[in-house]
Amino acid sequence: MTATIRAVGTAVPTTTLDQAAVRDLFAGQPDLGRLGRRLVPAAFDGSDVAHRHTVLEELDSARPGGTFRQDDGALVSPSTGTRNDRYRDLAPALFVAAARDAVERAGIEPARVTHLVTVSCTGFTQPGPDIDVVAQLGLPAGVFRHHIGFMGCCAAFPALRIAAAFTEADPDAVVLVVCAELCTLHVRASDDPDQIVANSVFGDGAAAVVVTQGGPGLRIERFATATVPEGASEMAWNIGDEGFEMILSTAVPKLVGVHVPAAVQGLLGEGETPSDVPVWAVHPGGRAIVDRAQESLGLPDAAVASSRNVLRDHGNMSSATVLFVLRDALEQGVPDGSSLVAVAFGPGLTVESARLTAVPA
Repeated sequence: MTATIRAVGTAVPTTTLDQAAVRDLFAGQPDLGRLGRRLVPAAFDGSDVAHRHTVLEELDSARPGGTFRQDDGALVSPSTGTRNDRYRDLAPALFVAAARDAVERAGIEPARVTHLVTVSCTGFTQPGPDIDVVAQLGLPAGVFRHHIGFMGCCAAFPALRIAAAFTEADPDAVVLVVCAELCTLHVRASDDPDQIVANSVFGDGAAAVVVTQGGPGLRIERFATATVPEGASEMAWNIGDEGFEMILSTAVPKLVGVHVPAAVQGLLGEGETPSDVPVWAVHPGGRAIVDRAQESLGLPDAAVASSRNVLRDHGNMSSATVLFVLRDALEQGVPDGSSLVAVAFGPGLTVESARLTAVPA
């Protein structure tokens, strides 16, 4: 029997940011230089993001100011410690909500969960939100817990590999994987092009899956991992004094376009082309990344429609995003027996991917 994703759950914060309003907020910062005044509108308007969600209510200009934005609209750049304090306070609710959604959709009693794998790269705290998931969902007190931290946008795949290994080793294993990211905790006004791009696309959200051996859902056929060493300096994630610092250069989409066909080749059958796979859950790190992946793989628009839907409605939520894309694809309808390929990109430059098959109830 093969490991199967039985259900995908999601959760987002209640505050929604309209892209045009957030663009005007960042473009109107008093200390923004001439370069920034030119780049901010271009980055936000060209992002293909319509709205995103955030745990920071003060980023909504219609609400009172707070730690990150003063009442007069000026953005403040708090310390990394202050940002992480907000992560400690606000992350658990998202972890719990996504986990509960996944377990309920899978129709599995929480008491049956044997393993819990949590994923996040936007904050650090111990005890971590995994404790909240155990307590609030009523998971067994002795459930095995494992955390994957700071791996970036592709981290859902190592988590799924771990889940698959557990279920293939033990037919009774029920693995709950939860990815939650509070990316907007690390926004700040800046003239730096990488930071401007990050401000224009990142949002907050959480997604979870339940993995068992066999059953209906998305059967995990195989995984693939590839690295692009020349991209190591083009995509990175570091800890600074005023938040975590994203390096996301304009070279990344080009590197994705050049290298993704070889990275996923091992997931295709003999004589099969990428366009033969009807659904591609491409991590929408940004519009150009989806564009280059689609172009290099020769995919029709329908194959990446869910990636563009998630980018439009949620932006880039780091590790949780590809699971949102899978959820959207399932809601759009994946014919029984059809294949999907999921792929995401992370620092390194790392390309993680998996082939899945839709299995009927």
